Amino acid sequence: MHSPALKATAWMGGTLVSFAAMAIAARELSADLGTFQILAVRSLIGLLLVSAILSRVGWQQLSLQNIKLHLIRNLAHFCGQFGWFYAIAFIPLAAVFAIEFTVPIWTAIFATILLSERITRARVLAILFGIVGVLVILRPGLDVVHPAALAILGGAVAYGLSHTLTKKLSGSDSTLCILFFMMLIQLPLGFVPAAFDWVPLTAAHWPWVVGVGITGLTAHYCMVRALSLADATLVVPMDFLRLPLIALVGYALYDEHLDGFLALGAALILAGNLINLMRERRKVPDHQ
Repeated sequence: MHSPALKATAWMGGTLVSFAAMAIAARELSADLGTFQILAVRSLIGLLLVSAILSRVGWQQLSLQNIKLHLIRNLAHFCGQFGWFYAIAFIPLAAVFAIEFTVPIWTAIFATILLSERITRARVLAILFGIVGVLVILRPGLDVVHPAALAILGGAVAYGLSHTLTKKLSGSDSTLCILFFMMLIQLPLGFVPAAFDWVPLTAAHWPWVVGVGITGLTAHYCMVRALSLADATLVVPMDFLRLPLIALVGYALYDEHLDGFLALGAALILAGNLINLMRERRKVPDHQ
């Protein structure tokens, strides 16, 4: 049987692909729609999809036992999402993802405080390798001096808290329960401010709108499954691999600059994750 760490890695692969696809859809929509409207339609489509699934598998999966924790988690997550979607519209995709990759630092801090998780040397190495890799890609002289850069940095802190609370919730609530409350709570958070500057959706918008809704759901479904299998401080550093992936997407679709520093940074990021995964693998007996 595969180890929980390897299963978590597979689920994080789905997370990476989903987030990359969502970034493309968000970039396309941002030309016409505001950030709050994108978040609102994303939550609406996600809520419809989760509700359809629950109608088939059973609504008994929902529980109000941890509703306060769901509220806190989704307030944090909404702030993280706002920073992410806002930045997507204004700065290069790779820059957004690179700044976002301070998330493992905040997640490790929050997980230590709230979940009493141990930060092992392997996990510290994974985080350090990842951060150094991000710095190599960004390097001194970066010209991302834009409010969007501050927005995504603040969003990274919020995401760190959200990831940690997701791990806490995954111990008692099902994945569908977490996703349902995520969409339900965040729908009014996006819709109310968006209503003041709502742009009518056209036929050209709908494929991207549906794409944002579906990939937002699959990204978080995969993330929740990964977090249910392994510690947050193991799972979240794997997310570093989104950076080289989105840099390639930005280069291919939007002619965003790609250079040799990306390869070096990506190699450091991959090395850190491999060290972490190999150490976790050694903890699991071969017969499991």
